[in-house]
Amino acid sequence: MFNSSFIQCRALTRADAHGSRLLRWSGLAELPRALSLLLLALVVSSSGRTFAQEGPAVAIESAPVSTETHPDSQAIYRIGVDDQLQIAVWRNPELSVSVPVRPDGRISVPLIGDVIAGGRMPQEVADDIQARLSAFVRDPKVAVILTELRSHEFISRVRVTGAVRQPVSIPYRQGMTVLDAVLEAGGVTDFAAPNRTRLFRKQAAADTRSVSIRLGDILKSGELETNIDVQPGDVITVPERAL
Repeated sequence: MFNSSFIQCRALTRADAHGSRLLRWSGLAELPRALSLLLLALVVSSSGRTFAQEGPAVAIESAPVSTETHPDSQAIYRIGVDDQLQIAVWRNPELSVSVPVRPDGRISVPLIGDVIAGGRMPQEVADDIQARLSAFVRDPKVAVILTELRSHEFISRVRVTGAVRQPVSIPYRQGMTVLDAVLEAGGVTDFAAPNRTRLFRKQAAADTRSVSIRLGDILKSGELETNIDVQPGDVITVPERAL
C-alpha cells in the first residue's frame, strides 16, 4: 500500500568465490513521520477499547442501619380484674360468650372451663382458648374483644388536689394537659399560689418525678411553656400561698 518513497533500499550484488550472486540489503531507510504517528494512533485506540471493556467502577454501599424502634411494651394493654371480655368463636355461636374477669384473674369458657386472662394480652388469651378448643372443634378461630376496661379505672386517672375549687379524680384522655385538668377542678382558689404548682409522676423504677408548673402564668398570661401533657396516674398539686 505504501509507495516506494516510504522505503528506500539499495541492492548490492557481488560475486563470491564460486561465482554465485548474493542479494544483500545495504540499508533500510527511516520510516517517515506520518507512519510513526499512524502507529501511535493505532496503539492508543486499542488501549482505549481495552479500558472501555473493563467498564466503569461500581460503588458498593453498605445497607443502612435501621433506626426503627419497637413500640414501648408498657403501651400494650393487659387484661385486669373486672374487665369485660367478648369471646367470639367463628361459626360456633354457642361457644361465643361475654364474661367478666374474676378476682382470681380467670374467665369461664364453654367446653374448656377456666382460662387465665389477668395480666395477659387479648391475643394471648385468644391463642390459649383456640388451642384448647381444637380438641373439640375442628380448626377453631377465636377472637377476644375487650368491651369494658374496668380494671384500669383508677390507674388511668389524673388527680388535681390542693388549692382548687373542687379537688377531682378524672379519667385520663389522650391530649389532656395540665390546664385541662385544673379547669375540670374548677380553677384555683383565691388563696392559691399557682406558680408553685407541682406535677408528680410515678416512674417505672418506682421513683416519683416532680415537675414545676407555673400555673399562674398559664392562667393569667397565656404562657404555655409548662402546660405539659399529663399521663395516667399524674397528680397535680396547687399549694396555698403563705399568709
